[in-house]
Amino acid sequence: MRTAFIDALEEAAEQDERIWLLCGDLGYSVLEGFARRFPKRYLNAGVAEQDMTGIAAGLAMSGKIVFTYSIANFPVMRCLEQIRNDVCCHNLNVKIVAVGGGVAYGPAGYTHHGVEDLAIMRVLPNMTTLAPGDPVETKALTRAVIERSGPCYLRLGKAGEPVIHTSQPDIRIGKAALLREGSDGALFSAGGTLGTAMKAAADLAARGVSVSVFSMPSLSPLDVKAILTAAKDTRRIVTVEDHGVGGLGSAVAEVLAASRIHPRFTAMHLKPQPAVVAGSQAAMHAMHGIAAPDIVETMLSLLRP
Repeated sequence: MRTAFIDALEEAAEQDERIWLLCGDLGYSVLEGFARRFPKRYLNAGVAEQDMTGIAAGLAMSGKIVFTYSIANFPVMRCLEQIRNDVCCHNLNVKIVAVGGGVAYGPAGYTHHGVEDLAIMRVLPNMTTLAPGDPVETKALTRAVIERSGPCYLRLGKAGEPVIHTSQPDIRIGKAALLREGSDGALFSAGGTLGTAMKAAADLAARGVSVSVFSMPSLSPLDVKAILTAAKDTRRIVTVEDHGVGGLGSAVAEVLAASRIHPRFTAMHLKPQPAVVAGSQAAMHAMHGIAAPDIVETMLSLLRP
């Protein structure tokens, strides 16, 4: 995803001189191309994310479109006050990019796990919160946040995420993307669990169970219509995400609670950190019960009387 992001950003920066990129002494082997092509619009702020965000706010006040970039929770948790007060309060054109969302940096431990970011960012004023599911969605949403006025949060995977979309999708802020149609239930995924959801859907199909799969790259604004339509048509919804409580599952629950439609519903997300808090992303997903077999069993449980 990060390669798709930087490719799209460089293409846009070629056409728009307002685009700047700031990093927190990270992104090596990824950001050098931008730095070489646009040295006057690139700044490494060092390990000083609060300063990076403040600089971004100042540049945005002067008419720039500013991207800040760092890994996991560093561009969010370490400088939340600056995001809230400097960026969101003034509705500035600062686009925050976090690479390695969820437990993509699993072996590095909890300090590098971005597991609360979606919950926090989606409730901030004026903030658009996005978690693309594959490189295709990443490229489309990078272009979209450049065109969108105001603060945006773009949460990426680490590297090597597969392309899930087999055709060019219509990816827009505030809209879900339907990848697979089914009548027995619906799976909603945010971010890098999209491939896992698709695998679970294929495994369910082998058992004679037909489920829809929606990618939900936009958590704020949220595609309420897609959620309510799926709830009405299938009566069973499962959300899955590489994130703790407060993300996609909570957002969908809020929509369902406020409606008159009450499907069987389960939110699958990372649990509070267990005793072992480091390992590969796949091992962590299995540990937290959000791997494909877990999704299959959860959906089957909703189908039982």
